[in-house]
Amino acid sequence: MEKNQTMVTEFILLGFCLGPRIQMVLFGLFTLFYAFTLLGNGLILGLISLDPRLHTPMYFFLSHLAIVDIAYACNTVPQMLVNLLRPDKPISFAGCLMQTFLFLTFALIECLLLVVMSYDRYVAICHPLRYSVIMSWRVCITLMVASWACGSLLALVHVSLILRLPFCGPHEINHFFCEILSILKLACADTRLNQVVIFVACMFILVVPLCLVLVSYSRILLAILRIQSGEGRRKAFSTCSSHLCVVGLFFGSAIVMYMAPKSHHPEEQQKILFLFYSLFNPMLNPLIYSLRNTEVKSALRRAMCKKSHSQLE
Repeated sequence: MEKNQTMVTEFILLGFCLGPRIQMVLFGLFTLFYAFTLLGNGLILGLISLDPRLHTPMYFFLSHLAIVDIAYACNTVPQMLVNLLRPDKPISFAGCLMQTFLFLTFALIECLLLVVMSYDRYVAICHPLRYSVIMSWRVCITLMVASWACGSLLALVHVSLILRLPFCGPHEINHFFCEILSILKLACADTRLNQVVIFVACMFILVVPLCLVLVSYSRILLAILRIQSGEGRRKAFSTCSSHLCVVGLFFGSAIVMYMAPKSHHPEEQQKILFLFYSLFNPMLNPLIYSLRNTEVKSALRRAMCKKSHSQLE
């Protein structure tokens, strides 16, 4: 067995098993989606940084969500686009593991970030008089640092467990990026420890955060129903509904990805789900916040007015 083991230096990403014409169409389509993702999330970051009215904890967390979404896209989409043009182009072993580490890191951070954002909305609606005390800037920064640290450390654990495994070949990953489960299929050793750690991590990072989010928004819903002002109730519903859309897209696609029934082509099914998870969600998040959030739309109008005034002068 030891004689058959070789030092892995690179992997081949098989990507999407389609004809050349369809791959060229997908290349153009995914390039367009990638541009929308960068522009949309960049616009959110620009508005939040330039408009003093958006310098609040809620938009502080939203800016970090935009950063994570940009990082998601930049981590997986360029490699996928290269793979569509040159399916035989390899990726180095170190580059593959780095891509796995970054993808896991950003996924874990976004899970924790969505929980923090739901808690922020819970405090704002259920305890408005104490909001500035509970959600002080010190607390917000601490929550963000803890989210980034926990996400990075847990992703590092997964990658460390991969490094202990031997890979005997073939070195072809049936995916469009270095997804952890696809890498484990190539290992020529017992991967039960890796599988157990992944299962436990999914329980704590998907199920527990989703339960916390649902508890927060159930309390928020009860508080909204008690609001006497129609305008206040509408504003609360508008803000929280946009958050729930993002939560539904993220956790829904993640749960379906890991819990969907096996089909005749499970690998192709997983590719589609991961594509929605890593490309479509980051593209849709800024659209949801800009279309559903009146404060973001107002900030965009103010920025456009300033630009028009400066051009007239």
